[in-house]
Amino acid sequence: MINTIFSNPYVLVLLILWTLPWKGVALWKAANVKHKGWFTALLLINTLGILEMFYIFVVNKKAEALNQAFDSS
Repeated sequence: MINTIFSNPYVLVLLILWTLPWKGVALWKAANVKHKGWFTALLLINTLGILEMFYIFVVNKKAEALNQAFDSS
C-alpha cells in the first residue's frame, strides 16, 4: 500500500512542494539566530516538514522572545 502511494510521481512532487518551503524558512531562521545544531539537524533530517514546523513555531519563538528581552533592556 505505502509503496504504491510513494511510487506515484504526483505524490512525490506534492511532498517536495510541501517540504521545501518549510525547510527553507526553518533553515533561514536557524541561521539567523546561530543555532548550528538545529541548522544541521534541519538540513539532514527529512520529516516532511514536521521538525521544521516544530522549530519555527516552538524553538524559534522562544529564541525571538529572548532576543527581544535582551534588546529592550
